[in-house]
Amino acid sequence: MEFANVIVDISHEKLDRVFQYRVPESLKGKLQAGMQVEFPFGMGNRRMKGYVVGFSREPDYPLDKIKELTGIVEGSVKAEAQLIALAAWMRERYGSTMNQALKTVLPVKQKTRQRQSRRMVRKISREEGEMLLQEYQRKKYRAKARLLEALLQDEMLDYQKTLERLKLSASVISGFEKNGIIEIKSETIYRNPFAGRRVNKKQEITLSKEQKQAVEGIWGDYRQGIRRTYLLHGVTGSGKTEVYMELIARVIDDGKQAVVLIPEIALTFQTVMRFHERFGERVSVMHSRLSDGERYDQFLRAKDGEIDVIIGPRSALFVPFFHIGIIIIDEEHENSYKSETVPRYHAREAAVFRAGMCGASVVLGSATPSVESYYHAGKGEYGFYRLSERIGEARLPKVSIIDLREELKRGNRSIFSWRLKEAMEERLCRGEQTMLFLNRRGLSGFVSCRACGTAIRCPHCDVTLSLHNDGRLKCHYCGYEIPMPKVCPSCGSGYISGFRAGTQQIEREVLKHFKGARVLRMDYDTTRTKESYEQILTAFGRGEADILVGTQMIVKGHDFPNVTLVGVLAADISLYASDYRASERTFQILTQASGRAGRGMKAGEAIIQTYKPEHYSIRTAAGQNYEEFFRQEMMYRQMLGYPPAAFMMGIYLSGPAEGALQMCAGMLGSMIRKFEMKGITVIGPAAAALSRKNDMYRMVIYLKHKEETALLILKKKLEKELEKDPVWQKIYIQFDYNPLNAY
Repeated sequence: MEFANVIVDISHEKLDRVFQYRVPESLKGKLQAGMQVEFPFGMGNRRMKGYVVGFSREPDYPLDKIKELTGIVEGSVKAEAQLIALAAWMRERYGSTMNQALKTVLPVKQKTRQRQSRRMVRKISREEGEMLLQEYQRKKYRAKARLLEALLQDEMLDYQKTLERLKLSASVISGFEKNGIIEIKSETIYRNPFAGRRVNKKQEITLSKEQKQAVEGIWGDYRQGIRRTYLLHGVTGSGKTEVYMELIARVIDDGKQAVVLIPEIALTFQTVMRFHERFGERVSVMHSRLSDGERYDQFLRAKDGEIDVIIGPRSALFVPFFHIGIIIIDEEHENSYKSETVPRYHAREAAVFRAGMCGASVVLGSATPSVESYYHAGKGEYGFYRLSERIGEARLPKVSIIDLREELKRGNRSIFSWRLKEAMEERLCRGEQTMLFLNRRGLSGFVSCRACGTAIRCPHCDVTLSLHNDGRLKCHYCGYEIPMPKVCPSCGSGYISGFRAGTQQIEREVLKHFKGARVLRMDYDTTRTKESYEQILTAFGRGEADILVGTQMIVKGHDFPNVTLVGVLAADISLYASDYRASERTFQILTQASGRAGRGMKAGEAIIQTYKPEHYSIRTAAGQNYEEFFRQEMMYRQMLGYPPAAFMMGIYLSGPAEGALQMCAGMLGSMIRKFEMKGITVIGPAAAALSRKNDMYRMVIYLKHKEETALLILKKKLEKELEKDPVWQKIYIQFDYNPLNAY
């Protein structure tokens, strides 16, 4: 006897467990893991739908309690074993319900109406048609006569256009169909995100020596059946995309498919068009700004084998490709690859797991690799290739660091240093373009001194304290707090306060200081509509503006040959985020920002303004010296036991009653300590960075351990204990493995 393990339709969140059903004789040999099935459920035997997640020969319950499957749902989404297995792995690793994991990976969540092209095809001969037309004219059937005349002129007509042009009712056409005069043919039309775009003719690309080494090395492994993960570390403008495309072309020739993950919607325009030029209609894109219809159609195209390459953010990893040869993660260091909703998976880890299931290679590319990826490459766990020079005649920009403390001493209280003003005026005179980047990423109410650059930090966690509305500074790792100081504790200056500046203020200052300059602004407020990213970038690329002001979205992956100056305003803001990764993020964003300058034939310059010019992340970013940055950053991580020197897990608690939440957080902290796991470090519980959201109070506990498996074992123990006590039913708990952002 065979039994199917089934999870109930994923819209039923509370039914997060596997149910067992008998497989009837009529379905034996037809049923596969991942198929959607129908079955009786509950006391009244009402019919429900769910997914098969596995099979068993042994019953888990008494045989008289196990009901029989009713049948396979026709036309259902075939999740198949690969995605079901991926969901199960995500549930186990990241701590979610199976329903939540399935909702994340299933390729189609809601069917939208398909677009149809309908055509009328004449079935009768011309002679029969002419005789019938005479009869219609004699009987004064004007509408029928108009339609038949059109069909005699053209044997095939578009249904909707003919209806409108000849002013016909649908009943006239249905009458023709009923009488066998015409046949209606329908054809599905896929909504195409590239519709109406002009595609340039693809140009032949000659790979550099370093690019060839990377391609041939990875492809050499592939041909030998070796599938592994590779880190491609290439300086900005070194041609990583050309390496990706060459590898994809070879994988497609081998009959396989490719997934390309990119971190931001803002990157989609230039990146996707380059792939579209190379691979034509066999490439498509997935991102949240597509309409429901466009999104659904790309899933259909992938499932029906109409495309070979899918490009998009992390959700593109779950398209229904089942012959994947390569998964590429561009700008692999980006935080957006980590989900901030349950399950809190990292696309890099999920990609490696999925690649293992389908026998694919994974390529991670970045000018500023994550510390974790570089660490794994250094240990030999990842293959490693480096692109050390820009392609063509382009050269890395000259980078200057401006000490804003000295500017203050000279009486300059402007947003712009003297050198940046001068450089911007030079570009305006020469007809060249400037990008001004405001490094607001990670801003969380930090307090710093403008005279000496000191930021107020937690003495226990080495992260900045955050300023709250009650005037107190708090640590969101351990809960340490102090009152807001009136003078700097380092130099005694009264120039101590929180940072307040935005892109709108920068834009106003630019227009004030540079009369006649054409300015574009790119931030959250100006990019809310579907096409806004592309419109701003296209306008700037055409030279319709002299200066582009924006946040981090302007400095990632864009290639504008006429940009010869990048100004980084208040570069050290990201250093002051209450986050142990603050230095890494600062190095990455400054290196990426500087890399936007000088990507064409003209020399580029980057000017970095900062209150902490001596900080290693700023110095090494200015020198494009990743190795030195990594060396110093790893010393810091090892001393404090932060990833990748150790492993970390966040436990996030939220609930409607503050007192009950604090009590439960304390109980959970005590429970963890009672397990007496050797080598475990428990930090907290403490108030979350955002301590109240949507009337839900929030707290956090952090755990650190040298061994990854120790944290996963502890998570399982906690999950079992939490199921036993009803006190936890009103508390929502999430697990976050190696968290990237503050809760």
